[in-house]
Order: sequence, then structure tokens, then C-alpha cells
Amino acid sequence: MLKSKTFVKKTRSGGVLKVVREHYLRDDIWCGSEVCTECKQDSTVLQRDACIESSLCPDPHYLVPDTNVVLHQIDVLEDPVIRNVVILQTVLQEVRHRSAPVYKRLKDIIHDQGRHFYTFTNEHHRETFIEREPGESANDRNDRAIRVAVKWYSQHLKTAESGSDGLKVVLLTNDQGNKLKAEENGLVVYKFDEYIKSLIGNPELVECLALSNDDKSEITSSKVLFPEHLPLSKVQAGIKSGSFLQGTFRASRDNYLEATVFVQGEGEDSTEVLIQGLQNLNRAVHQDMVAVQLLPKNQWVAPSSVVLQDDGAAKDDNVDEDEEEKVLTGPLTETARRATGKVVGIIKRNWRPFCGMLNVSQIKESTRHLFTPADRRIPRIRIETRQASTLAGQRIMVAIDGWPKDSRYPNGHFVRSLGGAGEKDTEEEVLLLEHDVPHQAFSQAVLSFLPKMPWSITPEDMAQRQDLRHLTVCSVDPPGCTDIDDALHCRELENGKLEVGVHIADVSHFIRPGNALDKEAANRGTTVYLCGKRIDMVPELLSSNLCSLRSNVERFAFSCIWEMNHKAEILKTRFTKSVIHSKASLTYAEAQLRIDDANKNDDITKSLRSLNKLAKILKRKRIENGALTLSSLEVRFHVDSETHDPIDLQTKELMETNSMVEEFMLLANISVAQKIYDEFPESALLRKHPAPPPSNYDILIKAAKSKNVRIHTDSAKALADSLDVAKVDGFQYFNTLLRILATRCMMQAVYFCSGMDSDFHHYGLASPIYTHFTSPIRRYADIIVHRLLAVAIGADSTYPDLMDKHKQSALCNNLNYRHKMSQYAQRASVAFHTQLFFKTRGILNEEGFVLFVRKNAIIVLIPKFGLEGTVFFDSKDKASPNLVFDEEGPTLKVEQHTFHIFDQVKVTISLDDSNIQHQKIRMALTKPVIPGVSVPAPEAEPQAKKQKLDC
Repeated sequence: MLKSKTFVKKTRSGGVLKVVREHYLRDDIWCGSEVCTECKQDSTVLQRDACIESSLCPDPHYLVPDTNVVLHQIDVLEDPVIRNVVILQTVLQEVRHRSAPVYKRLKDIIHDQGRHFYTFTNEHHRETFIEREPGESANDRNDRAIRVAVKWYSQHLKTAESGSDGLKVVLLTNDQGNKLKAEENGLVVYKFDEYIKSLIGNPELVECLALSNDDKSEITSSKVLFPEHLPLSKVQAGIKSGSFLQGTFRASRDNYLEATVFVQGEGEDSTEVLIQGLQNLNRAVHQDMVAVQLLPKNQWVAPSSVVLQDDGAAKDDNVDEDEEEKVLTGPLTETARRATGKVVGIIKRNWRPFCGMLNVSQIKESTRHLFTPADRRIPRIRIETRQASTLAGQRIMVAIDGWPKDSRYPNGHFVRSLGGAGEKDTEEEVLLLEHDVPHQAFSQAVLSFLPKMPWSITPEDMAQRQDLRHLTVCSVDPPGCTDIDDALHCRELENGKLEVGVHIADVSHFIRPGNALDKEAANRGTTVYLCGKRIDMVPELLSSNLCSLRSNVERFAFSCIWEMNHKAEILKTRFTKSVIHSKASLTYAEAQLRIDDANKNDDITKSLRSLNKLAKILKRKRIENGALTLSSLEVRFHVDSETHDPIDLQTKELMETNSMVEEFMLLANISVAQKIYDEFPESALLRKHPAPPPSNYDILIKAAKSKNVRIHTDSAKALADSLDVAKVDGFQYFNTLLRILATRCMMQAVYFCSGMDSDFHHYGLASPIYTHFTSPIRRYADIIVHRLLAVAIGADSTYPDLMDKHKQSALCNNLNYRHKMSQYAQRASVAFHTQLFFKTRGILNEEGFVLFVRKNAIIVLIPKFGLEGTVFFDSKDKASPNLVFDEEGPTLKVEQHTFHIFDQVKVTISLDDSNIQHQKIRMALTKPVIPGVSVPAPEAEPQAKKQKLDC
């Protein structure tokens, strides 16, 4: 049966286009129930014995939630207790349009066969499809479609044979109008919260209910604390007229009364609007899309220079009289003033479940408590729970339900407990959740696309690839590496030239476009490396086995092979799909020992020596062209073999072999970037590193100037040359400190689609074009680059999304986000393990250098541990010393002593665990000695010896 709708619309060019939409209706869409004998279905989802013990509905029953129930109560629907649920196509489509995160969570439940969630395509069933009536809103039409589908299900199952007696179909809604109409139609219908409260034996689900509007009105005060948000229609009109600006709300970590709104512009026209004070922040939450109105210029202010945390001391919803005055803006010079505004409306909320801890109310038997998120940028959330005593001291997850204008804090509900605060597994889970790192086990749908074991290379495979198994290929990686992406070879040709090969795991052979495995890898974007743990982008069968270029096994590779002369000049370049047989899997240290051992002259060692010699020439050329050699301290933990707690902490040492591998990976990436751009100028996936704005270098220039060293920042080459000659007599560590500081001045490198941008330059590498090709096991960008290169050399076929620049650009946005969040997660993991290390160390006394100078503190770097910490000179517990800050220096005079950047100091290091959720490393000054400020150095204690393992 076919229904069609015809209408005309005007095109951009002014023409008229006739559009005919055909809608097919069918009789062969089955109900999915085991009790049904009418539907000719091969398999069923809904169980015959659909028993959830409910005092409201004691009979077996199927549940049909409406759209708003799914959108607002997904936390409850995810509980395993809720089974045998019909998700109507109408609901699924609405959820997809209104909330991508909820839609994904719902799809995950549907794919879990043990949950018995069945998708019924009511919009294409002949008996459940309905037309929209004249004057009927889209929302009312969808509500009616849901009621029609529920009625059909009820009648359909009644006609089934034995086994269906007493089986009910229950509509769940929180819409009073929808409920009344359903009751008029004779349907079994309940409000969602009353149904959940009726469940026998599952009282814990009540805690997870999102607050309804009735509940919200009970817990707000009569006093209006915030301005009314403008309706979306007025917001959109204001944005169109230019009276409002649209942007992303970014709350401050350091001052809960301050935020900025990032307004995206064309090219470099993006701006930031400063927001200060609770009234102006107007209930916006970090990462919300908001509308802001600029204040008159005479009300513009400077960013605050004060650290201010919301201690949640208020016992009610009243804002402290002084709270609005606490912002304390910076000095109001004309140059310091920033465009300042206020939030007038919310365009899109970006709420998610937040991790944190419960602050149990001091009021006896109270069920209302404040939840403090782990992320300081998120406001405290008021929740209702009767298990506060159980949740105290635990990390929990809470979701926001709403933020009324008469409530000091948003209202929310408990989602789940993560475990005891401070426990290693719990804290690891928290940092993964807070940094949005997908870390759930791979689903069966994903695993179904893996090769069947035992796997082997077939003659057909060999016929399509170049056989390079005879070459002396080896890999060089960190110790313990199992996901080996790359391998190298170098040999002398008969013509006296050198052949150099970079062989990269051919992951794209195993992950085909568009399947579940590919979609999961694209969503994850990158492998995340934590201390002692790896969150894989692809299943372990690929990452550590079939794709990993381990020694003494045959593996598929994508090879980039150059013919070079002994001056490392490229004469020829070719790319090929290949089969390799690595002769050795070496660590950087093992490779270095081979190169340095004059008694070794085997083929592997000779290959390594040639590679190392060429790499040194390549590096020298790069630096001559203006590539930057920057510095950042990476740390390695040694862990106890039994407890897995860190027992030693040291900075990583880099060897020549680290640089050797890096040079050839860079060369391969540049060669591949040029090839895919030449072939696909509109859809090549590239990587660029923008030049920093000149103001970014201010702190670097001032720091160098304090030691009478001049830094030029006109270009990357000028900066590189300046850093190369920057030396201070008697200060050996000066150049390293300067490079660390220069690293902080840099912009973030990003992926982009060549057809959507004209600036390809990579500032740090001084390369006109660059991409990522060499790590497809751990980066999805490299898989796309492999696919582009394969099409370019005729080794694989293309597909529409690969050539669509808009889809490539959207993919790049996700990859940039995932890459950034993985970096933050890795830093958080290092910080947590550093805290574990110092937890058992008591108080240590170490040498360090001043890296930054603030108004009331100095930031100190401890090279031995690669650790940064803050020494504060003001304290709530005692009188502050006399502080004089000079921004020009910058310098900080504490009593009679003046601190400059790069000054050498001695500090005590200890763990401050007074706030279990926000533990931190505390530093206190021991040298120079300043009366009333410095603390005495602790006595050294012998360290117990334990077995060490690298992690």
C-alpha cells in the first residue's frame, strides 16, 4: 500500500521544485511477541512471561514509553529490571531528532538481547499509521500515533492463542493530556513515576527518577533569584537582528562567579564575551549553547584575578548578599577591559551525568542534599535521596533535571554509585567518565566483524600485495608495547643508493567502511593510554594480534618506500600494500645498544645504524627549515608487583632511537599527505598546527628577558634559532626550561578536511602539509588516510562518505574532540598516580624552578619528578605576608625577597588529602628562607626497597 504527498517548494535560484514523497505501508510488520501466532516471524524479542512485579499492574505486561519518558527517564530505562519494552518508531525518530546522546543510549539498550526491547515500525504498518489532521500540531499527532499503536498492540495480542491471557500493554507517559485521552480510549496507562514507585522489590529505582514539574515546584523558593530566560523564538530573532550573540558557555575552573562565552565567527573573527556574577550567568552550565546580550561599554570589566570556589555553605536558596560582590574584577585599564555581557536565553543544554560526591545535609532526616561535581566548572546540584548515609564517601553520578529561576542550584537525580572515593578503580572510572572516554566493552555487533580465528594469509591475499617478507624489517617501541603500528627497514641497493621503508599496520584491511566495527572506532577516535591501562580504539584481537607488527609472524602492512642517497635526499617514493615478516621487536634501549655495540654487525643492526645516520641528517634539515624542538617532561611510574601502586617516579629519558623512529614517521606522514592531497584536493584528511598569536609569547619573552636573553618570535625559524642559542652561564637547565615554557605558548594541532580550509601549514614541524598515517591501530584519522591512499594507488575502492568534504569535516571535529579529551584523561591519570606515590612518602624536600609568577603564588617545576605545583603565600589560617606583584617583570616580592621566573628554589612536597574529592599536591617553600613564610626542611627517611615494574 502506498501513500504519497505532493508539494512544491522554491529553490535558491528562484525556481519551483515539485516534490513527491512516497510512504509505503505494509501488512508484514510483526509484533515481536512470543505469544503471537498470527505474525509469521522467524524470531521474537518480547517474552511470553513478561513479569515485572508491580502493585499497579500485577498481570504480565509489555511497556510502551512515550517520547518524553525516554528523553527524561533514560537512567531508569537502562536498569536491567526494566524488560519487555516496545519502542515505537515514532518515539525513536523523535528521540533521535531531540537528543543524540539519549538516542545512542536507547539504541544500546535495544541491541542488548537480554533486555527484550523491541522496535516496532508503527509508521509503516497499515493499521497503525495515521495522517496528521488539519490544525493538529506535530506533537499532538505523534501522541495520537503512540496511542493508536498501543491500542493495536492490545487488540492484536488478545486475538493470539493460548498464553496471552491477562497480558497487558501499558502506556507510560508523564503528559496529563495524553494520559486522559488514553484512558478515554480504554488503554492501560500510568504516569511513569507512579509505575516505578509501584515496583515491588526495586525501591532503588525511585532514586533514579528525574524530577517532574510537580516535584520541582515543591523544592523551589518563592523568591525569584534569576532573570527569566527568553523564549527560543525571541532568542532566534535577536540573533538574526544582531542584538544577541550565540556561543558556547565556558565556566571558569577558578571562579564560580565568572565564565566566558565563545562566539564562533568567520575565520579569525571568533570572540569571547566575559560574564560575571550569578545574575548575568543566569543558570547556564558549562558547554551549554547560550544567547548573550552585550552590556553597555561603560559596564565592561576585566577578568577576575581571584580564585573563588563555591563552598555551598548557604543552608537555603538565598544568595549571599555579598556573593555578587565577590567576583573582584582585575585592574580596569582600557587594555584590560573585555567585552562583557549577560546570558538571556538557553539555546541548547549540553547536560550529561556528572561524577562527584554527596554533601549530606546537616538537617536530621532530610532527604534533600547537595551534590558536588568533580569538575569545578559544574555547579552544585540538589538531589533527593533516602540513601544519603550509604552514599556518603562514595563517588556517584547525578544528572540535572532542570534549573528553575527561583532555585540557587539546579535540581537533579541520583543515577548510580561508582564506588568508594579514593579507590584506584573508582577514580579511574571517574576520570574516564568525566573526560567522555568511551570505555565500555566492545558489543557483540562490533565483535561480529572481526576475522574468524584461526586466521592466515591466503594465496588470494598474496596476489594483491607486494611480498616484502625477505626484507630485514624490525620495530622499535617503548617497553611492553603490544600494539605495534610501525616497522622500518633500510638496505643498500645495487646502484649504491639506499632503500628505506616505513611499514604501517594495514588496519583498514580488517575494518571496512560503515560496519559496526568501523562506526565504533570512528566514535572512539583514539586509543587512550592511562598509567598501567590502555583503552583500545579497536578490539584486542586486532590491536595486539592480527594488526600488530610483531616479530616472527607474517602481517599485512601499508608500506611507504623511498629511494634515497646517502645525504637523505629522496629520489623516488612509492606506496604499496604489502606482506612483511618482522625480524625483531625491539625497545628503544635495545635498539640503542645494538647501534652502539661495535661488535654487532648483523643485518638488523646494520639496518638500524643506517636508519639512525639518515635520521640525524633529516632532523638537521628540519631544524634548518625552522622546525621547533620543544620540551615537556614525561614521567614513568614504577609499580609494586603485588599492589600495583606506584613506588617510584622519574622522568623519561629519550635516546637517539626515539628520534630515529620519529624522523621516519614524520617523513612518511608528509609524503602521504602530499600524495592524498594531489589525488583528492577536496577531501584529503590533513593535520595542521596554527601559528600562535603574538600575545601568546609574552610570558616567554619576559622570562628570557629576566635572564638577559632575547627571543625572536617573528617566525618558527626565528623562534627555533633563538632557542638554540639561549644559554645562561652556570645555569645548565635554563634552555630546557625555556623550551618547556615555549611549549605552553603553542596552539593545539588539529585535523581538518582540505576542501574546507586553505591554511595547511604545520607551524611546529615547519611543513607546508602534514597528516597522520603511521598509527592506525590507535588513531582513527590514520585509518581514513589509509583508505584515501589505497584509493589513490588503486589498491581499494572508494565510498561516498570518503569523498564528502562535509562529512569528513564533521568526522575531524569528533577526532579533535576525542584527541583533546584523551590528553586530558592521560594527564588526570598521571596526576592521580602522582598523588598515590606521594601518599606513602610523607613530606619530601626537593629542588625546583619557578615556572610562573602569580599575584599571590609561584608555580614551581620539580624536574626530578616532572611535577608542577603551586606555592601560595596567602592563607586563611594565618596573616598574609606583604606581597607586591609587578606584571611587567613579572615578579612577586614577598616581604624582602623578590621572585623571578626560572629562580631556583627548594620546596617540601606532600599530599593534601583534606578534600578527598579534590586531593592535590601541596608545596611549601624551604629556600630561600623568608621569615614567617618558609618552612623547615624535613629530615630524610630511608626508602623501603620493593620490586619494580615499568608501567
